[in-house]
Amino acid sequence: MLIRPATRADLPDLGRLGAHLMRVHHDFDPRRFLAPGADPAGGYAQFLGRQLDDPDCVVLVADAGDHVVGYVYAGIEPLSWKELRDECGYVHDLIVDAEHRGHATGSQLLEAAVQWLRGRGMPRVVLWTAEQNTSAQRLFTRAQFRRTMVEMTREL
Repeated sequence: MLIRPATRADLPDLGRLGAHLMRVHHDFDPRRFLAPGADPAGGYAQFLGRQLDDPDCVVLVADAGDHVVGYVYAGIEPLSWKELRDECGYVHDLIVDAEHRGHATGSQLLEAAVQWLRGRGMPRVVLWTAEQNTSAQRLFTRAQFRRTMVEMTREL
């Protein structure tokens, strides 16, 4: 599996994967997570396409030779008094096609993003994961992430 920076040619695959990410999270909790809408793949491809131009962000893909089977989107987040944290690296998205899970693809993507952030002088990397996404939590725990916050939601 080749881990490489995403290009504009990857946007259709990134959109497909991002739309899947949206659907999974919406299925976890439709009141908390954004509904996919009419064209989630197009919307997500457009969103990630803008991130490709941001020097403080990285989108890396897992390339199986004939198509992209996963991606990680990470970036540098400034100091946040609201979140009580210093500047840090942040992993926003990590997804791998179901048929390619269990072969270390997610771990490779995550580690590549961590190395990119380390290379930019980030003192730590933060991420969020859905409460129900226990397989992702196991991956992050194996990669030496620790629990630091618990998000709680109340509908009004």
